[in-house]
Amino acid sequence: MKLQKILNRLQKLHPKEIDLSLERIKKLCKTLGNPQDNLKSISVVGTNGKYSTIQVMFSILKEANSKCNIYTSPHIKRINERFIFNNEELSDDDLSILFEEIEEANNNEPITFFEILSAAYFYKASQYPDNINLIEAGLFHRFDATNILKNNLASIVTSIGLDHLDWLPENERTTKKIIFEKTSNLLNSNIIVAKQNSSQIVDEIKNSIAKNSSKKYYFNENYNYSLNENGFFFYEDKNGGIKLPIPKVKGQFQLENISTAIATLRSIDQLEVSEQNIKDGITKIKSIARLQEIDSGKLKELVKNNKLLVDGSHNPLGAKVLNEYLESLNCNKHIILGMMDNKDHNEYISHFKNISSLTTIDIPNQPNSIKGKVLKNKINNFDNVKYKESIIDAIKSIPVKENDIILITGSLYLAGEVLNLN
Repeated sequence: MKLQKILNRLQKLHPKEIDLSLERIKKLCKTLGNPQDNLKSISVVGTNGKYSTIQVMFSILKEANSKCNIYTSPHIKRINERFIFNNEELSDDDLSILFEEIEEANNNEPITFFEILSAAYFYKASQYPDNINLIEAGLFHRFDATNILKNNLASIVTSIGLDHLDWLPENERTTKKIIFEKTSNLLNSNIIVAKQNSSQIVDEIKNSIAKNSSKKYYFNENYNYSLNENGFFFYEDKNGGIKLPIPKVKGQFQLENISTAIATLRSIDQLEVSEQNIKDGITKIKSIARLQEIDSGKLKELVKNNKLLVDGSHNPLGAKVLNEYLESLNCNKHIILGMMDNKDHNEYISHFKNISSLTTIDIPNQPNSIKGKVLKNKINNFDNVKYKESIIDAIKSIPVKENDIILITGSLYLAGEVLNLN
């Protein structure tokens, strides 16, 4: 209760949820002694795969006996997920103490919620100067609150696609503009560019970072992987190849994220990560709401022996890779869909093929989501779309047969509601 009261106060410090600028967080961090200046950090920018890539690095680094701090957004079930220090999530009490200290330092000055959370992270992280910080950029990067580091160990550019277009001028809502926002201000260290959706995107990233003096590593040019049918995949870079076990996370796109994480850790001379650390680490990856199978709980009981999956993808690129996974399955697939109002709903759902049923729902507790009825009427490339008000009603309404799967998707906020409900 105390933590929630503090959060409510912090959310009222600025009239806008997002106000792209670095001045407010720079001012607060200066008051705090610029805690961000001496962190050992790996920054992760991009559209999709940021969280997953961080979780892979975290799992490997723990095997190498490295202590990590992690900053991600948004959270799925509770805000504590965003604040990992010394490999552990902060408790409610510790988070309350931290926020109160930052609140006092801010002295009621206008600052967005994400900015004050970022300042809190930097302040706490500075208390662990030897730890590796894995930092996920928020909206874009150039004016993102995480973009006040003086130096870092590496920058990762995950797959880039169209998303958050409502924050760009109408005449600049292009992939090229998003690439500029995400990559033009990367620090000079190592830049690792993950697999992209097209060669054109890769070329635009190269142009954007052409004057950056970092060492650059590109998927397919400097590192790669191949999938073997005998239960392993093979990673390779300039340091040699590693035969690796297939991880438990679902989807081939996760192998791309894993490969990018490995390439990053092997590019940083200061880190001592062995091949065995990598082999052990990728079998212990924990990933919330990224093709996560719900194998027990209240919602699982409703589907009995059928599989129930939840995935937080919410943009066209995410839908594309999610459909690639679904296409690899020999069964009927039923989708339950809830989305935020500012997304390209028809573009998102157009990437799904051979779907047996589609049910739209309302996302609970999210005033900025699109109502399920409105979403149902808006979708124009699917026949017989149904609407159900709640997650439970939607699951109950699907006439599943043996081996059918149900996938709940369209929003990280919806994924959080699903997991909390379960």
